[in-house]
Amino acid sequence: MNMPISRSAYRILTLVLLAVLFVAVNTFSNTVFRAAKVDLTANDLYTLSDGTKEVLANIDEPITLRFFYSEKLATDFPRIRTYANQVRDLLEEIRDESNGKIVLRVIDPEPFSEQEDLAMSLGLKGAPTTEGDVIYFGLVGNNLVDGLERIPFFTDERQDYLEYDIMKMVQTLSRAKKPVLGIVTNLPLDTGSGGLMAAMKGRSQPFMIYTELVNRFEMEFLEQKFNRVPDNVDVLMIAHPRELDEQTLYAIDQFVMRGGRVLAFVDPFSEVSMERGEDGKPVRGFTQTSDLHRLFRSWGVDYAPDKIVGDKGLAQRVRTGFDARKQDSDYVIWLRVPKEHMNRSDIVTADVDRINLGTVGYLTPEKGATTSFTPLITSSKDSRLYDRDYVATGPRPDQLLAGFKPDDEQYVIAARLSGPVESAFEAEPPARAEDDRKSSSTKSKMPDYKAKSDKPVNIIVVADSDIFADRFWVQTQSYSGERVAQPIADNANFIMSAIDNLMGSNELISLRARERADRRFEVVEKLKTKAEEHYLARQKALQATIDKTEARLSDLQTGDDVAPEDREKANAEIRQFRKELLAARQEMRGVQRSLRENVETLGSYVRFLNVLAMPILVALVALGLAVWRYRRRKARVARGAGKKGA
Repeated sequence: MNMPISRSAYRILTLVLLAVLFVAVNTFSNTVFRAAKVDLTANDLYTLSDGTKEVLANIDEPITLRFFYSEKLATDFPRIRTYANQVRDLLEEIRDESNGKIVLRVIDPEPFSEQEDLAMSLGLKGAPTTEGDVIYFGLVGNNLVDGLERIPFFTDERQDYLEYDIMKMVQTLSRAKKPVLGIVTNLPLDTGSGGLMAAMKGRSQPFMIYTELVNRFEMEFLEQKFNRVPDNVDVLMIAHPRELDEQTLYAIDQFVMRGGRVLAFVDPFSEVSMERGEDGKPVRGFTQTSDLHRLFRSWGVDYAPDKIVGDKGLAQRVRTGFDARKQDSDYVIWLRVPKEHMNRSDIVTADVDRINLGTVGYLTPEKGATTSFTPLITSSKDSRLYDRDYVATGPRPDQLLAGFKPDDEQYVIAARLSGPVESAFEAEPPARAEDDRKSSSTKSKMPDYKAKSDKPVNIIVVADSDIFADRFWVQTQSYSGERVAQPIADNANFIMSAIDNLMGSNELISLRARERADRRFEVVEKLKTKAEEHYLARQKALQATIDKTEARLSDLQTGDDVAPEDREKANAEIRQFRKELLAARQEMRGVQRSLRENVETLGSYVRFLNVLAMPILVALVALGLAVWRYRRRKARVARGAGKKGA
């Protein structure tokens, strides 16, 4: 005997089946569509760049990334929490794209835990809170050998370069050995200003920047006469060279044609060349001026080796002595360049706050160049040009300042060049006479001439070489026989960032700053600005009335020229002005209160739209759909009853 199912039991069974179906659909979607993602942000904030994908595709061995984030402690810091979510999402995207080559571990270093000790031992920096706790928010990466790289703390200032910083770490760890930096220079980087003679006596003091370069890269010095750049050189740094012969220029040219990257420093007047050796005489072999005119023309940049930029707005203060007097003076040919005159959108200069330079030249884009010319460091508009020959006579700071008339031009001191280039040579030049006397096998190993670059070039040119000199950027002290450096400028930071950037693949170099995730509400900002303009205009008018009333009131109260018979009238006028002053101040407070209330109301309205409006809209749509379905079912039942009655 079949028992009929009651309507209530039918409803319960339907709800159970719907719940089972809901769980089944979610389980199925989580399994099948686990990797399916849609980035709906305006600037694809959560979509990996093509350069990142290329770097990940070239990883040979697994790399482990440990993301240290004090999630519980950061609950009360919404800015850190929002940024941390962005970092974690990006790391997960990188892990998923790497096909198992990136291993990601997320660690919450709670106070007084082993994880916190581990974060400290790995060199991460914590941000202290008012409660005495420390928030860790950094990244540590290591490879299968002994490579270890870290981002001590994800600062808000580097948010635009998040993807670049992470991928720079990954690429560094993916290399089996140190990258090779080739150096062509006439500067005494490895011996100091004392030159080779001081080095032979064991009294050399290498430039501090050279010590940092040795720690980071494999160094390969090239003599200033060579036929080719070795194949193992990743980046070629040309720093104030002597005049290079045709074969050497050709070797550099072909290095660039084959995809080699160059960091070039030229100088119209080298301050290092003016320094004295141990015997009090100029060091032999130092050159005062450097130029790469033939290569520059091919690369699309022009440089005037006979002109020096003077800048009154960026002049360094130096101590000068005339007779027995000493005083500070602006030395307009020694520049103290702040971050406002650096390209903040380029990765190389994004973190540089100040650079000290001496007797710099300037760069301009060559007409008809195939490369793009991007300024990195510029002078102020309070600048002018001096002839190099005049500067070589040694004018005093006050003489340079006398009659200083700026050109109202901003001169480019450093620039990035990128794009396709053509060779500066029409064919391979004839061999040197001494090369002909050597083994003929040398020439047979020379690669074939290339007329055009294989791919877009990446070159950075700086019209100064004194950026290397210790006295311009660092103070050194001796402790227990060791030199300890205290930087006073970011010269080393700039040089290391430029080399690091050029050491990366073209794909990594192509990564640009991303827009921040916490984008402003543009419509809200416009409404707020409009409201402020309205109220501030009224506030300004009221303030003028108040100032005028107070001035008149002060004159009446302190005036001694009021006749006795007019005193009562003056007192009445004083009382009236006090009333007007009180009314104006009350209206001023009312205007300020209205402005604050309008801004707060606007904020509440936006919060309502973001938090409640969408759920209410969805609920209304669902309610309307339910009513429609109910009426439709009721009409169907009525039609069925009508047919049965007929």
